[in-house]
Amino acid sequence: MSELRVLVVTESFLPQINGVTNSVRRVLEHLEAEGHEAALIAPTGPAEYAGFPVLRVRGATLPFYRDFRLGLETRSRLRAIFDRFGPDVIHVASPATLGYQAIKVANEMGIPVVAIYQTDLVGFAERYPLLHHTGGPKAAAALTRKIHSKVDRTLVPSTASLSQLAELGIGGTALWPRGCDTELFHPEKRDYRLRLKLAPHGETIVGYVGRLAPEKELGLLQQLSEDPRYSVVLVGGGPEEERLRRLMPKATFLGLLHGEELAAAYASLDIFVHTGRHETFCQSAQEALASGVPVVAPRQGGPIDVVDDLKSGFLYEPGSAEDLTRYVGTLYNNPRLGRRMGAFGRARTEGRSWCAINGLLVGHYREVVAGRRGLRPVAAA
Repeated sequence: MSELRVLVVTESFLPQINGVTNSVRRVLEHLEAEGHEAALIAPTGPAEYAGFPVLRVRGATLPFYRDFRLGLETRSRLRAIFDRFGPDVIHVASPATLGYQAIKVANEMGIPVVAIYQTDLVGFAERYPLLHHTGGPKAAAALTRKIHSKVDRTLVPSTASLSQLAELGIGGTALWPRGCDTELFHPEKRDYRLRLKLAPHGETIVGYVGRLAPEKELGLLQQLSEDPRYSVVLVGGGPEEERLRRLMPKATFLGLLHGEELAAAYASLDIFVHTGRHETFCQSAQEALASGVPVVAPRQGGPIDVVDDLKSGFLYEPGSAEDLTRYVGTLYNNPRLGRRMGAFGRARTEGRSWCAINGLLVGHYREVVAGRRGLRPVAAA
C-alpha cells in the first residue's frame, strides 16, 4: 500500500510522561517502522522523535498544574505548517486548545482528521474548582462536542468512552484500545531486593502508578497506608505530591520511573490499585496485568474494559474507600487468588501488542483519506 503523510498534533509530549505522550510516541515509532512520513506539532519536546521533526509551538502552563502545558498557537501559523508538510491526514491526540485550532485549520483546508479521545475533559473540570469560573463541566462538555463534531473520525479507547460520547451527541466514533509492551512489562521483572526495601517486614505491597493529581482521587489510599499489613507505594509525580505526602506519611513515593525501573516496580507489587473514576482507558492497570499483578480499580470508565472483574482483579464502587479497602483485604487474605488473577491478567494482555493496535490506526487513516477522495475505503479491522 502507498505511504501516508501523517501530521500528528498533541497537547502533551516529552518531557511530560503520561498516557497521551506514551501513545503518541508509540504511534510515531510505528509510522517510522512502516515507512510512512510524519511530523509532530507540540508545545514541548526534543527537536525530533523516531526520526521525525518535532515542530514546537507556543503554549502556556496551567497555574494549578505546572507540569502540563497547553498549546496556544495561531491558526495562521498552523496553516503555514500544514502547507509546508502537505499531510494526507491529521492525527489529533487528546485535543483541547491546540487540537481545536488544528482541527479548524484542517477543515478550512479540506484535510481529513482523526481525533483520539483520551482525556475526559468533563471529569477533569469536575476535579479542578479553578476551572468552574470558566463554566466547569458544562463548558467542558460543550467544548468536547465542538471539537469532535468537526472531525472525520473519533477513536476512543473503551466502551465506556463510546457511551459517554454518544450521550454528548457525538457520532463518527470507533473503538481503538491501547497496546501494551508485554516484553517490558512481565512477571519476570519482579525484583526481590526492591521488595525488601519497600516491605522490610514482609508487608503486602499495594501500589499505584500514574499522575499524582486531584482527578486521580488518591486520598482513597489513606486508610490502606495506615494499615500495618500493607506497604503503600506510589510511582509518579504531579501537583498533589506534597499534599499526599502529608496525608500518607507512611507511604513510599518513588517518583517518576521509566523503562526497566518502572517494569520492576510493577512486577514487584502484590496488588495494583487505581483510584480515579475518570480514566478513558487506564493504561497503568493494563501494564500491571501484563506484569502478573491483580488489579483493584473503579467500576467506571476504562477499567471496565481492562479489568475482568473477579478474574484478573476487582472493580469497586467509584469513590468508595471502604469498597476499595475491602477488595484489597480479600486479596491479602487469599494470596493464591491474587496469583491466579495475576496469571489470568497476564494471559489476557499477551495479544495486545502496539504493532497490532497501531496497524488498526493506520487502517482508520486510510479509511478517512479514501472517504474524502471519494474512493472505496480500505476497511480497518
